[in-house]
Amino acid sequence: MQHDAWQAVLQELETTRNSHLRDLFAADPRRAARFTARAAGWTLDYSKNRITPRLMKRLIALAEASGLRAEIEAMFTGAPINATENRAVLHTALRNLSGERVVVDGRDVMPDIREVRARMATFCDHVRSGSWRGHTGRPIRAIVNIGIGGSDLGPAMACEALKPFSKRSLRCFFVSNVDATHLAEVLRQVKAEQTLFIVASKTFTTQETLTNALSARDWLLSRLGGDPAAVARHFAAVSTNRERVVAFGIAPENMFGFWDWVGGRYSLPSAIGLPLMLSIGPRNFEKLLKGYHAMDVHFRTAPFERNLPVLLGLLGILYHNGYGAETHAVLPYDQYLARLPAYLQQLDMESNGKSTDRQGRPVGGTTGPVIWGEPGTNGQHAFYQLIHQGTRLIPCDFIGFCRSHNPLGDHHDKLLANFIAQSEALAMGKTAAACRAEGVPEALVPHKTFAGNRPSNTLLADALTPRTLGALIALYEHKVFTQGVVWNIFSFDQWGVELGKVLAGRVLHELQAAAEPELNHDASTNALILRCRGARPRA
Repeated sequence: MQHDAWQAVLQELETTRNSHLRDLFAADPRRAARFTARAAGWTLDYSKNRITPRLMKRLIALAEASGLRAEIEAMFTGAPINATENRAVLHTALRNLSGERVVVDGRDVMPDIREVRARMATFCDHVRSGSWRGHTGRPIRAIVNIGIGGSDLGPAMACEALKPFSKRSLRCFFVSNVDATHLAEVLRQVKAEQTLFIVASKTFTTQETLTNALSARDWLLSRLGGDPAAVARHFAAVSTNRERVVAFGIAPENMFGFWDWVGGRYSLPSAIGLPLMLSIGPRNFEKLLKGYHAMDVHFRTAPFERNLPVLLGLLGILYHNGYGAETHAVLPYDQYLARLPAYLQQLDMESNGKSTDRQGRPVGGTTGPVIWGEPGTNGQHAFYQLIHQGTRLIPCDFIGFCRSHNPLGDHHDKLLANFIAQSEALAMGKTAAACRAEGVPEALVPHKTFAGNRPSNTLLADALTPRTLGALIALYEHKVFTQGVVWNIFSFDQWGVELGKVLAGRVLHELQAAAEPELNHDASTNALILRCRGARPRA
């Protein structure tokens, strides 16, 4: 991090480190209003953080000293900021609805983006209307997306999140794990003659995805008479490898491409979002893009002191680097967002899980907190005990909505009551004096005392819609980018996933070898390979 600006943050932090949120609220009646910001349908209340106006000014100065504003503009305008791969980073172009040109290597990429999206919309309209028919003439009733990583987590999360906007007669399934159980259990729930498979792999070579796709094709053909022509009526591809797609049996008109300047974990607004568009329809998909775009514009133009992604990013740095917090909890109080924490795990941890800075040196501090969470109120009966009274500092994001899609009785009021009360309890705690005033036996007072001063952010929108979901995803994308810039690391490569893949190829060959292989791994790896070979059924 920029040394002088960070040292100024640490100096100010020392003056506030022992301040309690109870006292900070008592001293400033305008604290909640002072530390609330709004954009793209979202309200961020960050007043329950261990901050003062002076400390926030120092954090904003850190962002300025890190060159964040120039880095934001470089990303939006197509500069090759993914320097280790010499690529632009233009997921923002996928939802650029401004009419502005976006130029990469001298070429405006917006016409290509609009062309792919238009073909997606036509394809989705045919499937959703029933005019697209399977090999036996039956309409499609099940979509099975086969991908992994960003080709799975994004659309799977969004399809669940936007289920209230979905075509309920069209069920969506997601297969990612190369464990055969994942595919087998999905295939037990669908009928071959009414199922459309989407194979999502940019290169059409991803081991897990192609293994599952080939097994799905074998399953389909075994149930539809073995006619290879059936594949073209039951498979589509999200890929750029036309040759391999056609060799698989997929019609080239049902191949939807995207570009090397779209990272997998940022690819939901691209053709990777095809299953989502099938589920919610092209119009709702367009609303999702509008939400993304609204947050993009906010991030690009808003002053840092009112910029939601910048504020979240800086607060995360305060706790991660200033207080030594190692994890960050994301707590959505909406069951439709059950997959959001898993999605954000990849977004954040694959982006900023780096130990080398942009100059190739070891980073000077720590980067990339562990992201985790569960929907409320489930988490309250699982891990909140540790957040409230444990020895670790765990900053939290509470995410909620004023209205429910399922207004049954007073369910939503009770959900909102918990949503609001938990952040209050974390911040304010409960003193020993309050316990004694309630008549708590003295022996139990230490156990029923809550220290409080546990920080949290509250993100609140009117309702979960395509537009607010798009804005929420973009908010976290730009938070991650902000932190990467301040940490001086590259957030858009992921070399850490490569080594395991290479070694897995070698181990696979040794597991499948007919003769006993010569093993040259460490003693543990050698023993594990021999143990697995020895446990296999003998012919």
